[in-house]
Amino acid sequence: MSILSHPILAEYSILHGLELFAVFGFAGILMAIAGYKLFDKMTPGDLHAEIFEKKNMAAAILAGSVIIGVSLILAAAMTS
Repeated sequence: MSILSHPILAEYSILHGLELFAVFGFAGILMAIAGYKLFDKMTPGDLHAEIFEKKNMAAAILAGSVIIGVSLILAAAMTS
């Protein structure tokens, strides 16, 4: 059987792939925000206030690393 005549290759269209991309992307963004908010609630102090009101660079780096960590976990969960 040739790879060009394999039935799985024609199972999904580009439009279907774009729809899945949008759904998973939106869900991933919402879950990353939820993970950041959960981290902020579970740690002492207000991380959001530290970043935006006090301009604390260390808190901003911490928040960025939390979002990257949550996003890596979500990406691994979505691909398996």
